[in-house]
Amino acid sequence: MKELIDDLSILDGAEGCETYQTSKDSNTGKSRKLYIESYGCQMNFSDSEIVASVLQNDGFDTTSDINEADVVFLNTCSIREKAEQTVRNRLNHINGFKKKKPELLVGVLGCMAERLKTKLLEEEKIVDLVAGPDAYRDLPKLIAQVDEGDKAINTFLSREETYADINPVRLNSNGVTAFVSIMRGCDNMCSFCVVPFTRGRERSRDPHSIVAEAKALFDQGYREVTLLGQNVDSYKWSEEENNKARLEKSSVSEVINFANLLERVARIHPDLRIRFSTSHPKDITDEVLFTMAKYENICKNIHLPMQSGNSRVLDLMNRGYSREWYIAKAKRVREILGEDCGISSDMIAGFCTETEEEHQETLSMMREIVYDYAYMFFYSERPGTLAAKKYKDDITEEVKKRRLEEIIALQNEHSTFRNERMVGKVQRVLAEGFSRRSDEFLQGRNTDNKVVVFPKENFKKGQYVNVLIERSTRGTLIGKAVE
Repeated sequence: MKELIDDLSILDGAEGCETYQTSKDSNTGKSRKLYIESYGCQMNFSDSEIVASVLQNDGFDTTSDINEADVVFLNTCSIREKAEQTVRNRLNHINGFKKKKPELLVGVLGCMAERLKTKLLEEEKIVDLVAGPDAYRDLPKLIAQVDEGDKAINTFLSREETYADINPVRLNSNGVTAFVSIMRGCDNMCSFCVVPFTRGRERSRDPHSIVAEAKALFDQGYREVTLLGQNVDSYKWSEEENNKARLEKSSVSEVINFANLLERVARIHPDLRIRFSTSHPKDITDEVLFTMAKYENICKNIHLPMQSGNSRVLDLMNRGYSREWYIAKAKRVREILGEDCGISSDMIAGFCTETEEEHQETLSMMREIVYDYAYMFFYSERPGTLAAKKYKDDITEEVKKRRLEEIIALQNEHSTFRNERMVGKVQRVLAEGFSRRSDEFLQGRNTDNKVVVFPKENFKKGQYVNVLIERSTRGTLIGKAVE
């Protein structure tokens, strides 16, 4: 059965950034066609669905073929230099294509647009339009500006925009899983991170609109939603403070936190599975953990970015916790949710001034916690961040890469071990579609976010299937359906 395994490699971000292309063609007879590529995080993928919705209402269909496009947007990531270089290379390729089709409008959206602003238009002259993450409502006007022969830009960061009233167009959807954005921005100011400067301050979306969107997705046949935010744990909303509704005199302005929101979405239907991303360790509360334990349909998987295993480096990173505190938090997660609860992480090798001994502390903390999988990078200095202003990037690339390789090698061992623990157990799997290797097999994920492959038999996409795990690889569980 080796040829049927969908083996997923451990995610090494140093090799580049994830790419997502629209593959949904909408042909409703509208006058123009939009093609979008998204780079980086899930929030960018979700934002592209908002962009498609805004422009659908302005006379655009979407296309998966760039040759058919009238407008091409790249929704970009600035988290690492490699991510930006990937986008620049793609823009150069598209501009070669534009020489043959000069009327093609090319725009950059998202974090890279917000960071570089007018530089993309004035100095590099490689795009026609630049729009930051909070400017997507303005896209019809910006496109009209370009149509009239001008360049167009809007990189204004809002303290209120959540796009709560926009119904996203589900791009590249499998019809089973979907993203639901619950908040935008970040207030944490980690010293290595550009997100607060490209995404702005935190603001939470109206919970009523979140629940309504999740319920509508369930009614349409979706069976899993992922609640998205730069830091979902710090979600906080009230009618009064967020000025979303006029209260009756007798009304009490209830403050809704992330645990409350999780419970509201979980109550929509037992067959609607809920995931969330991303968490900050300092904000994960026991209330959230106990809510997860209370509802079977809230998946038992938490992304708990570590970044470093050394307290001094964590302090330089402005993470807000120590090594000892983090280890206690990870143990608390598995204490409340069980040893099978999946914990994933982010790790940065070679941060400013990191010594060899401090690197070894990252490895020892990995051995202490044993993550299911991880996103692993070597440090990439980002202009404008606190680290770039305060610290010297003094670790050579050779040392960074060697330390990263050691982190990856250890994580490979741990991912294999965590998957092997599942052999002989029955897992409830939501079938998301065919295996990548064969249409005779389906694949889906269990509650702790592990990919499971099993014979199709008479099962269909969107069904829950009990699968007995017979064997595993580093990235995949393989089994058969049981009663």
